Amino acid sequence: MSDQTIAAGERAVTRSRTRPEANRDENLLEVEDLSVSFVRRGAQPVRAVDGVSFVVRPGQIVGIVGESGSGKSVTSLAVMGLLPQRGVVASGQIRYRGQDLLTLGAKKLSDLRGREIAMVFQDPMSSLNPVIPIGTQVTEVLLRHFDVSRGEARAEAEHLLRRVGIPDPGRRLKEYPHQLSGGMRQRALIAIALACKPALLICDEPTTALDVTIQAQVLELLKELVNDLDTAMVMITHDLGVVAGLCDFVNVMYAGRVVESAPRHELFAHPRHRYTEGLLASMPRLDHPRTEPLRPIRGTPRDIVSWTKACAFAPRCDHADEACMSPDLELVLDGPGEHRMRCVHPAPLASDVADDD
Repeated sequence: MSDQTIAAGERAVTRSRTRPEANRDENLLEVEDLSVSFVRRGAQPVRAVDGVSFVVRPGQIVGIVGESGSGKSVTSLAVMGLLPQRGVVASGQIRYRGQDLLTLGAKKLSDLRGREIAMVFQDPMSSLNPVIPIGTQVTEVLLRHFDVSRGEARAEAEHLLRRVGIPDPGRRLKEYPHQLSGGMRQRALIAIALACKPALLICDEPTTALDVTIQAQVLELLKELVNDLDTAMVMITHDLGVVAGLCDFVNVMYAGRVVESAPRHELFAHPRHRYTEGLLASMPRLDHPRTEPLRPIRGTPRDIVSWTKACAFAPRCDHADEACMSPDLELVLDGPGEHRMRCVHPAPLASDVADDD
C-alpha cells in the first residue's frame, strides 16, 4: 500500500472522528452507587459489585485495584454495557457526559461503544476472533462508526498498527491472531480500542499474560497514546506496580466495595485501610534486604463476611475486633484532600507513629 493511500485514509478518518471538546471542570464518567448481582433460580443472589462510586475526569487515569473476585471486571463490564442480559440485576447510575448508560437503549449504547468509550480486554487470544484476519477486525470498528470506504479504513488500520509498534503492519493485516505473539496481539487490541480516538478507554488487566519486558512496553505505549489523544483511562489491575507508574487517582476494591480511594502519591505514602496496607506489604521492595520475608495477607478472598453484618475484610485482618462487626461501614473522608477509607482501625500515619515514639 503506497504512502499516498495511507495518508488519504488517515485524512478521511480524521475528518469523520471529531468529538466534543472536553470540559476539564466537569466529570467525564460518574459511577454512583453501582450494584450488580447475579441471580439464579433456587439460589441466593450473589452481589459482585456493592454500591461502588467513583468519577473520571477528562484526560485523567484512574486505577481500580484489588484481588481477583473483588468486582473490578464486573464494574468495567457494567460501564461498557456488556453484562449478560439474563441473570443479572444492575442498579445505581453510570453517567457518561450526563447520560445514564444503564437506561440507554441498545442502539444508542452501541453507537457510544467503540467511538466514545472503548475497552482493552484481559486476554488478547480470546478477545480477538481466531478465524478473522487482524486487518478485518481493526477496520470493522472504523466502518461501523465512520463514513469511510474499505480502502480508507484499511489504510487507517495500517497506520494504527504502525503507531502501536507492530512491525511490517501491511503484512500483519492479512495474518490471523495465532500468527502474532502475545505482545503483538495485545497491541492489536489497543489499536482497535483507540481507532476512533475514544474519550474514555477502559483497560481490564491488559498485561496479565505478558512477560515483564512486554508489560513495560505495553504500559508505556498506553501512557503515550492516551496523552497524545487526550483520552481518559480506567486501569483495572491487581498489580500495584502498574498503578504506581501510571495512575493519577486510585480506588482500592475488596468484596465488591471501594475500601479506600486517594490520589496515587497520597495512597502510597499513607495507606490507611488495612487491606491496602496488606497489599503494599506483600510486594517485594528494592530498598529492603533480599533476605527479608514477604508479608502476604493471610487467608483468601473467599474468607469474607457480608458487608451488611461487618467489615468484609475482618476475617483476614490482624487488627479486627468487635468494633469491626458494625454493619454497612461508610466510606469516610480521611483528613484533607480526597483521601477516603472504610476502616474502623486504620493504619497510623507516619506522623502519628513519630509522635508515639
